Amino acid sequence: MADSRKLTTDEVNALMEGLSTGDVSSEAGIGKDLEVAPFSFGTDDLSLMGDYYALRLINERFARFARSVFQPMLRVQPRISSFPPEVKTFDEYSSSLDSFMSLSTYRIEELRGSLLVVFSPAFISILTNAYYGGNIEVLKTTRQEFTATEERIIEMVNVDLIKQLKLSWKDLTPINFTKLGREMNPQFTNFVDASDLVIICSFVVQLPGVDAANFDIIYPLQTLKPIASLLRSRVQSDIVEDDVSWKDKLESAILEIPLDIKATLSQPMVNMAKLLRVKAGDTIQIPVSDKIDVYVEDIKMFNGDLGEYKGSAAVNIKKRI
Repeated sequence: MADSRKLTTDEVNALMEGLSTGDVSSEAGIGKDLEVAPFSFGTDDLSLMGDYYALRLINERFARFARSVFQPMLRVQPRISSFPPEVKTFDEYSSSLDSFMSLSTYRIEELRGSLLVVFSPAFISILTNAYYGGNIEVLKTTRQEFTATEERIIEMVNVDLIKQLKLSWKDLTPINFTKLGREMNPQFTNFVDASDLVIICSFVVQLPGVDAANFDIIYPLQTLKPIASLLRSRVQSDIVEDDVSWKDKLESAILEIPLDIKATLSQPMVNMAKLLRVKAGDTIQIPVSDKIDVYVEDIKMFNGDLGEYKGSAAVNIKKRI
């Protein structure tokens, strides 16, 4: 593994002293002839690092989709949350990993870059045990390689997660993934150089009875730079997919709404004097027209004729208004 780019304690102290005093010291004559120019921190272009709004939305969507991957294995509905993306050198990130991990590398065709999916052996052990009928528990082991069964579980999980990740990115920009390989030691991962910056997207999976598990998806910063403007955008793509299931349910619900229908046979006109003389047993003549108006919720919708159907009075619809 390449040397870490983290500052040592002496370097940090020297930097803090220089910032507080403004003095620049040199040893053994080094730097005496160099000109020192003022520099305003924050003027370099870190716009991509400053706002991951679209990427955060993608991660939140992916976290929801990932539940469908783990639920059949765990036989419970896991709660999956996404952490805000972080930027580190790959050396800094890999130094925090154990020497035994599942690290799967994929190529992002449209961006001509790569992607790394990282799982801990403990999480793989939980998935394997639960998938084959065991309890959700962490099995302590000192192994330095996965069993054939665990290899199969890793393959199944990665395939399904990549499908959900592709679906999560679709509204922002369609991308496709091609598997390149998998390693168990971060030192042997052919992903990026140790000094290259990477974007770390971490996801935590909360499980009953055990500590929360997590997995990471790593993007090289250079891979996402071509779509930096999209990642900074707070407006998602105009692509809207039809949700057939939702449309069918909505249509079914609408078709089940009861409506009041009435047909008007006649509307006779009677003057007030005659109406005041009406008493029980009197008959009011009404003219019946050939055309009958049919109302739906008090809105005239049809014209029809008076008729009979199976021994009952009925209206034969002739015209839709």
